[in-house]
Amino acid sequence: MKYLVTGAAGFIGSAVSERLCALGHKVVGIDNLNDYYQVSLKHDRLKRIEHEHFTFIELDLADREGIAGLFAEQKFDRVIHLAAQAGVRYSIDNPMAYADSNLVGHLTILEGCRHHKIQHLVYASSSSVYGLNQKMPFDTADSVDHPISLYAATKKSNELMAHTYSHLYGVPTTGLRFFTVYGPWGRPDMALFKFTNAIIKGDSIDVYNNGDMRRDFTYIDDIVEGIVRIQDVIPEKNIDWTVEQGSPATSSAPYKVYNIGNGSPVKLMDYIESLESSLGIEAKKNFMPMQPGDVYATYADTADLFKATGYKPQVNVREGVQAFVDWYKDYFKV
Repeated sequence: MKYLVTGAAGFIGSAVSERLCALGHKVVGIDNLNDYYQVSLKHDRLKRIEHEHFTFIELDLADREGIAGLFAEQKFDRVIHLAAQAGVRYSIDNPMAYADSNLVGHLTILEGCRHHKIQHLVYASSSSVYGLNQKMPFDTADSVDHPISLYAATKKSNELMAHTYSHLYGVPTTGLRFFTVYGPWGRPDMALFKFTNAIIKGDSIDVYNNGDMRRDFTYIDDIVEGIVRIQDVIPEKNIDWTVEQGSPATSSAPYKVYNIGNGSPVKLMDYIESLESSLGIEAKKNFMPMQPGDVYATYADTADLFKATGYKPQVNVREGVQAFVDWYKDYFKV
């Protein structure tokens, strides 16, 4: 089949593109190559996907005419929409960037899917939509009406927009709420990358909420496996579904939302200890209060995704952190 992958120079997008090509699919990847972090890393990710089935086009999601023209010209079968302005903390100081990428950009993709009869749109949501929820594990049947960052609010908005297009136009949509993805070729603004860089340099690392946090860290290969599998599980209409009796993760429209995570939260200090062990260096720790927009813990209930796809994460934190460290040392020659 022919896929559009948005955010193809990104951490997850590049890995998904590479996997789809290896499976024999044709992939057109787009990315605006913005400078939220070093563009050289994005270019190097793209070099990994040098494959006869892969075509890269530099294009901004907010370019309405450009995206419309892309859909008209390329005739995609399916779309995996992973591009977004990422980062909870960055959204505190740069809110407008999230409106352009995450709201306008999501709408241009929905419009392309609507007008060109796309078989299935899979898009990135986020565990951050759970906001003030405290019941663990997070379940897609739970209410997600109280986000605590603009980033989270845009991701919740993406789910609402997708449902509208599924209902009005019959576009099959699946949203995936990602839980703390990490691994080789990861984002430099994520904790593992920042911690590794600081520890190797001998600098201290900022440990928020005095280290009393838990995250459902999920290794990149496990995430890619889940995405590729869910592509083949196309939502269908369910005429018996009602708002009053049904889960908000499904609908009478061809619409579905899943958690995609490891399903096993890890203490932040245990994560740091795994990194120290892999590096053979003890970190200097600067204990800090909780940051605005952060949540104390994330924990995914992935039972629905497992039932639909057989998806079950295979990589534990110690293995995943070691794989990242090995990549980091090789990439940066340290």
